[in-house]
Amino acid sequence: MARRVRRKLRHKPRPNTENRFRSPGTLAPRSDAEPSQVRVFAFGNGGYEEKTIVDLTQLPLLRAKFPLVWVNVDGLADVNAIRELGQQFDLHPLALEDVLNQHQVSKCEDYPSHLFFVSRMINWTGVIESEQLSLFLGRDFVVTVQQYPGDCFDPVRERIRKSRGKLAKCTADYLAYSLLDAIVDSYFPVVDRLADELDQLEDQVDSSRSPQLIYELHRVRNCILIARRSVRPLRDAINQLIRDPSPFIHDETKFYLRDCHDHCIQIIELLETYRELCSDLRDYYVSMISFRMNEIMKVLTVISTIFIPLSFIASVYGMNFDTEYPWNMPELGWRFGYLFALGLMAMTALGFVYYFWRKGWLSGNELPSLQGRENADPDKVSETK
Repeated sequence: MARRVRRKLRHKPRPNTENRFRSPGTLAPRSDAEPSQVRVFAFGNGGYEEKTIVDLTQLPLLRAKFPLVWVNVDGLADVNAIRELGQQFDLHPLALEDVLNQHQVSKCEDYPSHLFFVSRMINWTGVIESEQLSLFLGRDFVVTVQQYPGDCFDPVRERIRKSRGKLAKCTADYLAYSLLDAIVDSYFPVVDRLADELDQLEDQVDSSRSPQLIYELHRVRNCILIARRSVRPLRDAINQLIRDPSPFIHDETKFYLRDCHDHCIQIIELLETYRELCSDLRDYYVSMISFRMNEIMKVLTVISTIFIPLSFIASVYGMNFDTEYPWNMPELGWRFGYLFALGLMAMTALGFVYYFWRKGWLSGNELPSLQGRENADPDKVSETK
């Protein structure tokens, strides 16, 4: 995926409230929209042409010359260009409005002249970046609109340029499948990066006591949830393409879409596994911190318990009684009274230590590390349970 400069989306995108008072189908630019750029791929019948156009009146000539046209728009600032595309390809105004409102979840809508498909592309830059891709599928055209320049379609473009594979003589629905397949495949590097992050955090759980680790676990978990919220609606939308009959999707293309649907299911299962692992790591870390705190409190309690009777003995012998009266402590005038008091304190302390040792309170109760659990024999673990 090409690198792009954009604002990082750490949370779920908010709906565009700037257009809430306008009538349905009204096209209005967003205040944070990127400049628009229109790229056209026209090919078929052994020919191929690629260009970046400013004047959209060139599109009818390319459509007349080639059997298939793919128009890709980067940036949403030029509303007039999007409106002109809608007029030339007979795109529904409500679908064009959804193109400009970049808070849509993945979905598929059937219109008389075209199919409208919304998907979300994600990218990893330390956090998950989410971007909406709007795709229009007609009988002889595919129109894609995205919010930022840079995408995951470079392999598809290279196949068109080199006329390799089925794209050399493909139909519009197969081109749309190729784009959706590229979107789904772009999820796998992000999922692999999340797996690497979890592996690193898992190695730190046993050794690190920094509160920063909890923050990192929470960050990775949020990234997993964002990816999960993006791919689950995409799975349902692709399933709708496979299940519902449409004049724009051939039966042969549905076989390829099933493979794309299977990849979505695989990604969802991986994300579910990583989400549970992230929660387990967080719970384990919190439990280990609590265990260490309990160990510290146990040591302090043992020390306090030993010194309580010693303080009592010292306080008793520290009272200044008159030794001339019979009702006093005879040890005060005894030659070995000081040694007797020290010996009594030592015997009391040793007695408490022996008692704690017999009870097993002084034995070290270390938590087993995650690495040790991973290397353990599962048969022996089951027998122990």
